[in-house]
Amino acid sequence: MDLIPSPRFRSPPMDRFLEIDAVRGLAIVMMVAYHALFDLSFTGVAEIPVTTGFWKGFQLATATVFLGIAGVALSLSAARARGRLDEKAFLRKFLWRGAGIVAAGMVVTAVTLVLIPRAPVLFGVLHCIGVSILLSPLFFRFRRLLPVAGAGVILLGVLAFPIEGPALLLPLGVYPPGFSSLDWVPLFPWMGVVMLGIALGDRLYPGGNRAFPVPPALPGITGPAAWLGRHSLLLYFLHQPLILALFALLIPGFGQALVAALAG
Repeated sequence: MDLIPSPRFRSPPMDRFLEIDAVRGLAIVMMVAYHALFDLSFTGVAEIPVTTGFWKGFQLATATVFLGIAGVALSLSAARARGRLDEKAFLRKFLWRGAGIVAAGMVVTAVTLVLIPRAPVLFGVLHCIGVSILLSPLFFRFRRLLPVAGAGVILLGVLAFPIEGPALLLPLGVYPPGFSSLDWVPLFPWMGVVMLGIALGDRLYPGGNRAFPVPPALPGITGPAAWLGRHSLLLYFLHQPLILALFALLIPGFGQALVAALAG
């Protein structure tokens, strides 16, 4: 029997690989799950140790998947752009893309500064991905060194950071006294994950082409997750308001607990 795709999960454009979108979609599901638990803990509705133990590891795994697959996608995008863009257009492509992601991160910063001024997102996952994209043309020039360089950035980030210092260096892993944030993803070590993702993408998709076979059933298996992955940025912005609205409808007293938690 032929598998007919659901109209809600239409086939992706021909220049996209389902497995990349599906992994990004998995990261979205992991993020939503973690943030739902975090919201219950933040409001005091449930005692869930989201900052220690298993759930802390789950949070780190989610960030690793997000940033790693961003690197793989960067590798694929660069390989395809090389064949049709001159050097200036190639550079401009990634500068604009990176600036757009940083701008999206600044929207998150602005909202959290207003709603949660004691723990705003000053340099979160979107900021880290955006800056990594801005720097990616430099990475592409030294592709053979990326595995070592990426591992070095991670190792340096783990061994030397975070450390106390001026707030202007927050993107690097330096924090001022009393600093608190709902989402802090500094370049050390996390940019190293993007770099390793680029190196992995170079190996799996040389020249922008898939270098491994996929099962014929892949579209049916990955369809819903791939759909989520293709709309990851929109879902990133929408998921928290939707989670909070759902909890407010389903959990008595959640709205009041949220207001009290935000008032701090």
